[in-house]
Amino acid sequence: MGLHPLEFSECYLDSPSFREKIKAHEAELDKTNRFIKELYKDGKNLINATKQLSLAQRKFAQCLGEFQFEYIGDAKTDDEKCIDESLQEFSAFLRNLEDQRELMMRNITETLMKPLEKFRKEQLGSAKAERKKYEKETEKYYTSLEKLLNMSAKKKEPQLQEADGAVEAMRQHFQEESLEYVCKLQEIQERKKFECVEPMLAFFQTVFTFYHQGFELANDFDHYKRALQINIQNTRSRFEGTRSEVYELMKKIKENPQEYRQTSPISSEGYLYVQEKRPPPFGSSWVKRYCTFVKEQKILHMITFDPKSGGKFGETESVTLKSCVRKTTDTLDRRFCLDIEITDRPGTVLTVQALSEDDHKFWMQAMGGKEPVNFPLSAVDAQLDEVGVNFVRSSINAIETRGINDQGLYRVVGVSSKVQKLLSLMIDEKSNDVDLAVCEEWDVKTITSALKLYLSGSPEARVQAIHCLVHKLPERNREVLSLVTKHLANVAAHSKQNLMTVANLGVVFGPTLMRPQEETVAAIMDLKFQNIVVEILIEQHEKIFGDIPSVSPSSAISPLAPTRQSKKQTRQSRPLAVYNPSVLDIHTVSPSSEFVSLTPDEASLGSNESVSSQSSTASTSETPPEKAKSPHVITSSTTTKAVYPCEAEHDSELSFQVGAIFHAVTLSREPGWLEGELEGKRGLIPENYVEIL
Repeated sequence: MGLHPLEFSECYLDSPSFREKIKAHEAELDKTNRFIKELYKDGKNLINATKQLSLAQRKFAQCLGEFQFEYIGDAKTDDEKCIDESLQEFSAFLRNLEDQRELMMRNITETLMKPLEKFRKEQLGSAKAERKKYEKETEKYYTSLEKLLNMSAKKKEPQLQEADGAVEAMRQHFQEESLEYVCKLQEIQERKKFECVEPMLAFFQTVFTFYHQGFELANDFDHYKRALQINIQNTRSRFEGTRSEVYELMKKIKENPQEYRQTSPISSEGYLYVQEKRPPPFGSSWVKRYCTFVKEQKILHMITFDPKSGGKFGETESVTLKSCVRKTTDTLDRRFCLDIEITDRPGTVLTVQALSEDDHKFWMQAMGGKEPVNFPLSAVDAQLDEVGVNFVRSSINAIETRGINDQGLYRVVGVSSKVQKLLSLMIDEKSNDVDLAVCEEWDVKTITSALKLYLSGSPEARVQAIHCLVHKLPERNREVLSLVTKHLANVAAHSKQNLMTVANLGVVFGPTLMRPQEETVAAIMDLKFQNIVVEILIEQHEKIFGDIPSVSPSSAISPLAPTRQSKKQTRQSRPLAVYNPSVLDIHTVSPSSEFVSLTPDEASLGSNESVSSQSSTASTSETPPEKAKSPHVITSSTTTKAVYPCEAEHDSELSFQVGAIFHAVTLSREPGWLEGELEGKRGLIPENYVEIL
């Protein structure tokens, strides 16, 4: 289990466990800060002590190999697994590279040192500053709260109202600061995955360019490098999507915090001040305790905990509730008090004080006091009837007829009022015979938005597991899912025109088809898995919906099942190629170990494919060339000749024998590949398997 997600709702409870989670996140950031400092120190040694290069580089490799990222949640995507393994990959390569070292490395300041130091100072430094601010606000708020609660109820009402208002404003400010701090912690935890790894990629290319055999090593490592770039890009994209969801959730909680206070349907939690009576003449004292009331068993658990003292735990006590009665100020000069009768000690009444009027009502409701709060009736789930199925069919028919080639299909949204109007019209049994394919009143983006909205009420296992689970759905639900995913497969088939690849559709429909039951940070973090499931449903539509599964879901899920990158090669001597995210040009290594540069437009077109859809490396029966002629400028009329045989492993690649002549050869969008025609078929050609005529 990695770091626990920090739920925004817990900012309003400020429970002991919540503070422990915050400490865990802070400790992880401190560990990352120490790691970056150590890495920075080692990098300086590599620059200044060339005679000690071997020792410094091996220590650097050891530092990389021992460090591991902590992830929020209890599962990782394939991209995160690859990122998690990347430091170990780098470490293994450095140890191998040291045995072959022929030249010294230089110029690592711009590619490694500055980005890491910038991340440490700007991101980790800002987190440290926010931490001090959060601790200061904690001290300020709870001190003011205690002063308010100790105020006599006999004071004039204007004075009480003024004091209540001041503390309420301070409470809101403290809770907002808590929300901002929690959001900052989790943002940096997610950001460091790519902020730390990207400079590593750039650094390694700096090292390899100074070796006489750098071309052969970089070419061997190129497959892994491109895969890792996509892993980082996918992780970054998911980070951006996750961050927007988190900020949206935080905004909702800020607007209506009381809706998000109840974190569990079986228990209620919060702070109460418990009166502890002492023998005369000492009177009584009030002790702050964090209380959890389990409704079914009527058990109240009380933990002595004070956030001001650094979060130290005190004694724990549990009592069984018999009754709860509101205590008036006539009998006790304190507001917001409750008398709790307990069954453990007959005749004993426990007096507790809530933190505010709203908090007082909350505990009265939770413990069955005399001022109950009526719960709103839950909404009745809509049934998937024939009208709904017809609407799905009509929408898909209209989209495929009128807008299958529209750029940004399903991503560009319609006007909310028009979407609602269309949805209301189509699910009305009296008017659901509207043919959207010919009705020009409704544009395509309105139809796609209405379809997504209709499906939004209905969360990477592998294909067999999903296959089994889909066939456990009710027949009508499975029918609609089949219609939608087949339609999305048709949309993806036109991705060259509409730019909506399987990965893009997964991002759009992941949250729509697999909406979580509740809006929490943990649910938002799982969006990446929802997108992957939808990608599988689209890519494997014919298998999943065409055949009946032969195994059960439990047996279909194997912990030893290979990841998508099943063709991952052994990399004992495989270096990284050029990778610098701040440079727009993408370079491919030419046969003479010089570089041919692609324009930014050409490079960007090939940068958005997911790992599941990227071309596999062509397998050969002979070793690729080590040396060749100097590079030529490739134009649209270039002719090339095969000097090595190649067998395609993907339908976008060409198979050929030695001596094959390719016509109309151009640079491919994918680094290391060309595009050309052979016997009337156009496809991809490995650049180092041909020579230019």
